[in-house]
Amino acid sequence: MQCPHCTFDNPQGMAFCGRCGAKLASLCPSCGFANPEGFGYCGRCGSRLTTEAARPSLQPPAAFASPQAYTPKHLAEKILTSRSALEGERKQVTVLFADLKGSMELLADRDPEEARKILDPILERMMEAVHRYEGTVNQVMGDGIMALFGAPLAHEDHAVRACYAALRMQESVARYAEDLRRSQGLDIQIRVGLNSGEVVVRSIGSDLRMDYTAVGQTTHLAARMEQLARPGTTLLTADTLRLAEGYVEVKPLGPVPVKGLPEPLETYELLRAGSARSKLQAATARGLTRFVGRNAEIEALRHTLNKARNGHGQVVAVVGEPGVGKSRLFWEFTHSHRTQGWLVLESGSVSYGKATPYFPVLDLLKAYFQIEGRDDTRKIREKLTGKVLSLDRALESSLPALLSLLDAPAEDDAWDRLDPPQRRQRTLDGVKRLLLRESQVQPLLVLFEDLHWIDTETQACLDSLVETLPTARLLLLVNYRPEYQHGWGSKTYFTQLRIDPLPPESCEELLQALLGDGAGLQPLKQLLIERTEGNPFFLEESVRTLVETKVLVGERGAYRLAKALPSIQVPATVQAVLAARIDRLLPQEKTLLQTAAVIGKDVPFALLQAIAELAEGDLRRGLAHLQAVEFLYESSLFPDLEYTFKHALTHEVAYGSLLQQRRHALHAQIMEAIERLYPDRLAEQVDRLAHHALRGEVWGKALTYFRQAGAKAASRSAYREAVTCFEQALIALRRLPETRSTIEQDIDLRLDLRNAYLPLGELERIFEHLSTAEALASALDDQLRLGKVLGYLSTNFLAAANNVRAIDAGERALSIAVALGDSAQQIEMWQRLAFVYHLLGDYSRAIDLGRRVLDSVVHDPHGVRFGPMLTSVISRIWLGWSLAERGDFADAIALTQEAGQIADQADYFSQAFACWVLGLVHFSRGDVHRAIPPLERGLQLCQVAQVSLLFPLTTSWLGSAYALSGRMAEGQPLLEQAVEQAANFRGWQSQVIINLGQGSLLAGRVEDAMRLAESALELTRERKERGSEARALRLLGEIASHQDPREVEKADTHYREALALGDELGMRPLMAHCHLGLGKLYRRTGKRQQAQEHLTTAATMFREMDMGFWLAQAEAELKALG
Repeated sequence: MQCPHCTFDNPQGMAFCGRCGAKLASLCPSCGFANPEGFGYCGRCGSRLTTEAARPSLQPPAAFASPQAYTPKHLAEKILTSRSALEGERKQVTVLFADLKGSMELLADRDPEEARKILDPILERMMEAVHRYEGTVNQVMGDGIMALFGAPLAHEDHAVRACYAALRMQESVARYAEDLRRSQGLDIQIRVGLNSGEVVVRSIGSDLRMDYTAVGQTTHLAARMEQLARPGTTLLTADTLRLAEGYVEVKPLGPVPVKGLPEPLETYELLRAGSARSKLQAATARGLTRFVGRNAEIEALRHTLNKARNGHGQVVAVVGEPGVGKSRLFWEFTHSHRTQGWLVLESGSVSYGKATPYFPVLDLLKAYFQIEGRDDTRKIREKLTGKVLSLDRALESSLPALLSLLDAPAEDDAWDRLDPPQRRQRTLDGVKRLLLRESQVQPLLVLFEDLHWIDTETQACLDSLVETLPTARLLLLVNYRPEYQHGWGSKTYFTQLRIDPLPPESCEELLQALLGDGAGLQPLKQLLIERTEGNPFFLEESVRTLVETKVLVGERGAYRLAKALPSIQVPATVQAVLAARIDRLLPQEKTLLQTAAVIGKDVPFALLQAIAELAEGDLRRGLAHLQAVEFLYESSLFPDLEYTFKHALTHEVAYGSLLQQRRHALHAQIMEAIERLYPDRLAEQVDRLAHHALRGEVWGKALTYFRQAGAKAASRSAYREAVTCFEQALIALRRLPETRSTIEQDIDLRLDLRNAYLPLGELERIFEHLSTAEALASALDDQLRLGKVLGYLSTNFLAAANNVRAIDAGERALSIAVALGDSAQQIEMWQRLAFVYHLLGDYSRAIDLGRRVLDSVVHDPHGVRFGPMLTSVISRIWLGWSLAERGDFADAIALTQEAGQIADQADYFSQAFACWVLGLVHFSRGDVHRAIPPLERGLQLCQVAQVSLLFPLTTSWLGSAYALSGRMAEGQPLLEQAVEQAANFRGWQSQVIINLGQGSLLAGRVEDAMRLAESALELTRERKERGSEARALRLLGEIASHQDPREVEKADTHYREALALGDELGMRPLMAHCHLGLGKLYRRTGKRQQAQEHLTTAATMFREMDMGFWLAQAEAELKALG
């Protein structure tokens, strides 16, 4: 086994090097990872480890032994001044593996020194290509290298740089290989693999040694791509292609199985650089989206264009943050009718071009002279010389400078005798003279993009050109990000346009074009606008990510959601842009921004000061700079100074770059700082405390604070938020050692969750938690908690229409309460059993239990709670409903009105419940105009507070009230919607089906009404819901009476069955309706005496119960009878 430090060959089985004492490890031939002794396969990438000692001929010499030896000085300085690089952080990167395929066979018979002479130039060419695009060579592994693009220093185009580096090294090594083939007969080819994703970068020492730990499969897949590549080729994954799409041309190779992955991986062969040089050009190849929201900017450009056309040259600078649409604005302007008759020359800087003098100028000149990539030196000279001399022979003196700039120098003794400063000046003058002379022939629009990446020589060229613009027919358009500085601001012919993110209405228009107008897309559109804050590039990339992850399906302009609305992840393209911007901060400022990100999007100064480990002066200076570069802004001065992240996505990226260990430590420090800074305001800070305790893994406090936060959320009817808090509390609880106390807390938390889930109507989740709680309470023999759980289960069984189990659980819970002498639990169980007996139609027992409850809580109407509701409210509601079923409307209305008054001081759930039953009581009495307002308010409350449990009931009775009042068009949809919603709440099903049947009958749809009534009757008999059974029978009687021809016998039978059951249950209003129905039936069939008898009885009962609406109908029938 060869020592990785001194290259000494040790015998197999040795744990330490016999020469230097270093611990021995097996170096992976694929990824270079140092594996412990005894490993047969690499612990990082899974490749087989050779058992042979590495050959001296393939070990890197001293020049490659340390990253410090081969990393260019300017890159090393950047890395070593980055604290995050030294401490470690998470990065989105592209990993490159390159090696010489078959090196063992090629060099088998050669002397080690001779082998090194062959290999070293290959490694040098590989590393030169990496460094050309500011990548970092992480490891040199005998005959190959591993490199990263985007770490330790972030690059927003890391995948593009990696692809270009791969192409450059293939080309460079191919030229070297041709020399070897001619001189030594060797066939040398390298293979390269690329993959993009997240890695952790940590532990960079003073010699630039780094340890990269892959997160997911990032490094492994890059190594696998290299292993799969044929000699002379480069393979990349779909993740890399997505980031480099448009910038490169590839050949799809189809899916390839990869060890450790469940599905084959799509792979591609890298062929060549593509035509795109910018994000906009890459996007143009895919198809541009609608151009919106920039009319004022287009008009400003048109105005300066007119000035330049008239010989008053202009400079227009468009400044804005990445992604706001600077390049798109120029594209739309230069491709519009406004620039017809103008010569348009376009160029731009690139992120990796600062080290190349005149980089954008070269592109501009190549476009002007129509020079193509395949043109040789002679062809370039011909094109350039011919065009310059045909334009103006006075420009002949500029030819040597222009030819030299394009690497096609002419033989010119005078040029050769010039010293470098003189040549530079001639070059600047030559470019300027050429452009100015062209502008005399035709108006000229020169466009330079992305000046924030400009090289110094191009800057000098632009500065020189700007000075001579005032009398030229030339419009110079430039764009850049806010950090770029220039000296043109005082020029009278200079205009700056600030491009801000799109306003909401323009975002809506853009998303309309991208997604379509599907009704279900509106929440997604709103979420996208909020998260991207109007940045069009971020918007488009977020939509693209949703499409690629199959959250959205369809086609542009006609998408639909295929999955539940997600929490939208930051697209890799957007993350790369933001991470690169953050990495341009000074190390102390970057650390400060990351620390602020852990606090949250809103950052109280006092809290940041407590954890930032900076003197106050340094802290304030750092914050001032973060404000100046628009990462943060001051959002509040009173009562406490507070800062806010300008962009939510920047906050996420800054937070996501921290290692988890660092995050945990900061979160714990923040929690402690809050406790220390706000000891009298902890209740106000409980949500923030809970969040930081959980993220800081302070499990005991996370449990406490999340439970408090859940109770706080429930108290303001934020039930979904309460569920989240209680679920997080359970997560924290599971991390604590199991004791009797923690098991008791587990039960209590599940009861809290039941109360939060109940208004939301999530009965299955409630049942899961209650079943677990029952098992835990039984195991502890905790009778008090077991009784509570059984009481909740009783109500849950009732809502699920399992009435037998509802009674059993309720009676067991009541027995436990009696045995324990727990009066509060007895009161609660009386109420729960009152529910059950009411829905079973045993109104006498329900009323008796209800009165007991009411008498017990009459002195404390706002104190005692029944689950999520006040007991004083729920007891009046259910007692009032039971009384209404028996015709005691005066008491029923009084009780439900009292319930509403108490509920108005409480929670939305109590208010919604009170509104529904008050409306129901008025409706049962026939007073529809008094029923509609509380029902409408109840429905609104259900919508506001997401009280799904009451949706079907409130909707059903409101639809019935609308229908009875003649508003059938409004009522029918509500009645149908209620039946759909009740599918999840089986305890309500029969009632809402009967209401829909009644509505269908009123609308003249007799067959529909019959089908619904028969379905309801079957359900009520199956579930022993006798009150609802009587209503279903009465409805069937009405339907038979309305059939053509009338089913007299059926009607008579159904009415009499309903009458008998109603009499047994004391349902006087229902009995009166049956008498009215029979009276109508007998009058229409000529049975005068029987009609008189039933109509008179109906009128008497309606009068006694003060049911005026129905009394009028009975009296009208009697009058018609004569």
